[in-house]
Amino acid sequence: MATITQFSQLNLDKIYSYADYLTWKFEERVEIIKGKVMLMSPAPNLNHQRLSGKLSYKFYDYLEGKSCELFVAPFDVKLYDSKKEHLADDKVYSTVQPDLCIICDKEKLTMQGCEGAPDFIIEIVSKGNSKKDLLLKYELYQENGVEEYWLVYPYEEAVHQFILNKETKRYQLHRMYAQDGMITPCLFPDLEIDLAEIFTD
Repeated sequence: MATITQFSQLNLDKIYSYADYLTWKFEERVEIIKGKVMLMSPAPNLNHQRLSGKLSYKFYDYLEGKSCELFVAPFDVKLYDSKKEHLADDKVYSTVQPDLCIICDKEKLTMQGCEGAPDFIIEIVSKGNSKKDLLLKYELYQENGVEEYWLVYPYEEAVHQFILNKETKRYQLHRMYAQDGMITPCLFPDLEIDLAEIFTD
């Protein structure tokens, strides 16, 4: 398999796998969603980095000594089809880099990242994210069984908290939070995060 050194060498109409992804040596950050290459936004801006750092600190502190572990981008997460079977790299067609993700099953962790769905994903929405990108990820995380999913909107100072319904296997909007509210992860009900601290510059 030829090594790809320029993003322009990719055929964006082609279906790519994780095995292809591993051969790419260009600078641009990309994800693969159901075989389609999605160019990620440019390097995160100051607000994005601050939010990611503050949220990371809260979760790192809370998870210390517990079985779950937090990872921050860039960190590869390989996702599977609806059967969630562990497949060879050339049969995996979705690889994403969530801003933050929490994994409680250590068997999913490899030296390359995570194989299978994290328990919890947080995406910080930038102005470069299109509605299409957000919808594709929402559907992908839902299909793969990510139990809790937060969308954080820096400019609106808001968080949308989605929980996977175990019966329907579909997300439900649990709550919308704004600016100075207290948010509690459903997966970690004894953790409270003050959004005023998160959104303060």
